[in-house]
Parts: sequence; structure tokens; C-alpha cells
Amino acid sequence: RGLARMAARHVPAWMRQADAATVGCDAVLTGGLAAFVGMSVAERHAIPVIGLGMIPLTPTRLFPTPFLPRLRLPGLLNRWSYSAVNHTVWRTFRRPINEARQAMGMPARRSLWRDVPMLYGISPSLLPEPADWPTDHHVCGQWRAPELGWAPPPDLQAFLDAGPAPVYLGFGSMTGFDRERVLPALLGALAPRRVLLSPGWAGLPDMPLPPNVFVLGSVPHETLFPRCAFVIHHGGSGTTHSACRAGVPSLVMPFAADQLFWARRLQVLGLAPEALSVRRLDPGVLTRAIGFVELAQTRERAAVLGRAMAGEDGVATAVAYVERLIR
Repeated sequence: RGLARMAARHVPAWMRQADAATVGCDAVLTGGLAAFVGMSVAERHAIPVIGLGMIPLTPTRLFPTPFLPRLRLPGLLNRWSYSAVNHTVWRTFRRPINEARQAMGMPARRSLWRDVPMLYGISPSLLPEPADWPTDHHVCGQWRAPELGWAPPPDLQAFLDAGPAPVYLGFGSMTGFDRERVLPALLGALAPRRVLLSPGWAGLPDMPLPPNVFVLGSVPHETLFPRCAFVIHHGGSGTTHSACRAGVPSLVMPFAADQLFWARRLQVLGLAPEALSVRRLDPGVLTRAIGFVELAQTRERAAVLGRAMAGEDGVATAVAYVERLIR
């Protein structure tokens, strides 16, 4: 229901903005919640459209859609799971999309677009491209912004220099969990290790923080994570990729959407233990999970993956595919 309300509220403005921005363009690159908007304006301007994603949305026999990661299905049902989720999302957006299309003099659509090329900002070292994908669907590598020469502010630099590599703890934009229970439990399990605590949207717990905890502001993961012993995060695609590229292990506490998919992917690769549960914070489970990421074998596997990802240029690969696809 929340997604439907959001679609009804924002799609008309998104469609007008995208339509204006498309004038004079050679193609439309579209993804996320605005994907159907981008496909509509590309259709209106009769130019190619290319889908973009940070999670695999193309049907495959190898694994189910990341939005249903708990399923254990045979190959054909894995493929079906993508269609089921994609059509559910389309039904949510169909009415506002068609109303916006009709406002621009376009006919309504009854069904999803087909045969749209797809490019993914996913590392092939982390998730190899499935062999049963169409030939114009590609895993490119992580899409990273250019390096800006960021340096830690003096207080953070002093903390980093004062002892062994700290643990990063942060859940980004995740809210709605009991921070007064979750964060103290994790900090208690980590003690006396040094911790970089990123409050994110959830904020800080209402408790005095010990001197081994440094509260972060906004920092680039790509620069900070290589200086960490391991990373505790929510399992979003971007944070997962940044931790892997940094060559450090992860502890993942997933909350929603594709996060459990990435948590399980890291577990399969031996880079993380079983996903932590926000509802079950047993001290023994936390201790064993921390012990796993501190094993020499785990750290070595993470370092090997980090070196492999360091040789990837996801943006350059994607640009090359775009140029090829729109010729």
C-alpha cells in the first residue's frame, strides 16, 4: 500500500520531468522505482531504452528473485519467481503510469515491456553473470563515483592512528528497528574492540558511548572500509560491494528487500556468517559471528575477492555496452 501511495503521488511529476529531460537524447537509461517512467518516455520519443539495476532482476534458473530470497525452488520456479514479482510491481504502478501516459497523449499499456536490455552495477567476482540470461543483459561491475581525494578529518584520523583497525558499524538509511536494543547489543559484543559507529537515519542510542567508540559523520565507504577490520551493515547492494571491494569480511543484519539475498551471497562465498537477526540478539550468536569474521581464512577470502574487484571498472564496462546497444 505504501508503494502504491508513493507511485500515485510521484509518478505524474516524474513523467513530466523525464519527458522534458529526454528531448534531444539518444537513449534513456532507467531503473529503480522510475523504471516504467523511463520506458514510457523512451517510447514517446522513439529512442532506445536500457534498464539499469543494482540487484539481479533478470529471470534465471540459478536463484530466485532477490525479493523472495528465503525460497528454495527448482530451476523453472526460480525463473517464475521473477515474473511473479515483476508483475506485482507493474500492477502497483500501472494505474499512475497509464494516467501519466494518457496526459501526454500516449495510449495506456496493459502489459510489461519486453526485450529491454539490462545493465547491472554488480561485480562479476561477487555474482557471476548467469549463463541463461539474454545476450543483452550484462553484469558490469560496481558503479563507483570518481575518487575525490577524501581524507579523514583530524579527529577521525587520530582515532584510526591510535590503535588496531576498527570495526565499522552502521545501517545506512534503515529505520524502524529498536536502536536502544540493537546497537547496545552489538557494541557490547564487540567490546573491547574499537568501533566506528555510523548512526545513519536511525540515530544514536540513548546511552553514554565508551571511549572505544567513535561516532562518524558522512564518510565515503570506499575510502574508509579498507581501514577497517570488518564491516557490520544491513546488506544493501552498494554497502555490500564496497565492503567486498575493500577486501574485508562482513557481518550482515538484513532488514528488507534484497538485503537477505546479499547476506546469503556473502555467506556462500565464506565472507560472512549466517545473517544476523534484528529480533534475535543472542550474545552467543554474536560472539560466534564475530569469531568467524576474525578467522584468518575468512580474512584471506575477503582479501582475494577485494583484489579481484579492484581490477574491475564497472562504469567503463557499462559505457561500452551502452554505446554498443544504441548503435
